[in-house]
Amino acid sequence: MLAATAAQWMLAMLERDGCVYQDDTVDMLTKADAEDLLRENADGNPVLGAPILNEFKKISAEAVWIKPDRYWRWRVEEDEPGREQRG
Repeated sequence: MLAATAAQWMLAMLERDGCVYQDDTVDMLTKADAEDLLRENADGNPVLGAPILNEFKKISAEAVWIKPDRYWRWRVEEDEPGREQRG
């Protein structure tokens, strides 16, 4: 699977559900035998690698990353500038 294909899947989930969790994307990539798009974080957990994140950023300018809960959602009026938000 290409990073762009995975990013398109993420965008489809965001459009369908209003949010997309990193864990759901990791699960999809694992089931699709696309672990090459993942990396291991400092805690030893699989997370999305830079290629998929870069592709997703290109196609989802109005999405923001909610770091504490590890998901993306659409930007709302109350959000601060930048991609990363508190909640």
